[in-house]
Amino acid sequence: MNAVAAVSTVSAPDTRQRLIDAAIALFIRHSFAGTSLQMIADELGFTKAAIYHHFRTREQLLTAILEPIIDKVAAVVDDAERQRGVHARAERMINGYARLAVESPMLVSVLAADPSVHTVLKANREWTHIIARQMTLLADVHPGPEGFIRAQFVFAGIAGSADPKREADDDWLHSQLLDAGRRALGLRTPRRIP
Repeated sequence: MNAVAAVSTVSAPDTRQRLIDAAIALFIRHSFAGTSLQMIADELGFTKAAIYHHFRTREQLLTAILEPIIDKVAAVVDDAERQRGVHARAERMINGYARLAVESPMLVSVLAADPSVHTVLKANREWTHIIARQMTLLADVHPGPEGFIRAQFVFAGIAGSADPKREADDDWLHSQLLDAGRRALGLRTPRRIP
């Protein structure tokens, strides 16, 4: 392998990740709908052709951004669904989602807070099913329309409160998000077994 090939092999994943990171920042600032591939290229000092080498469309780029967080949400949903009882399932869902929001606040923000992202989400049947299962885990605590309103409130509140620029400790923030989610759903704090 020559030196040029070695450099391009090493830098290709780095370039892809830089594109993803820049896109996330711009999607948060301008929304998915308000961000063009040219804006991403300009942000990084790349040509648009350099982006096309990795992603042909904004939708492909958004998919690359969302897949990892959707996979994590799916794992939390699967874990929550294995719990016995509506309250235990909701508790596990809030706990897991709050942890995701603390660990990946920018990704959760793009997923939950950008209406233009929802169009792309709805086009993917598997993702739509995961989000519906996620909502149901919380909505079941209060059957009927009230449950879905509370579930939306909890998910939006957690996503909006996990600010990546915060100065708070991760564990403290997680406990605050978990407590707020419990209160919104009317859940008690589970007893700790010594």
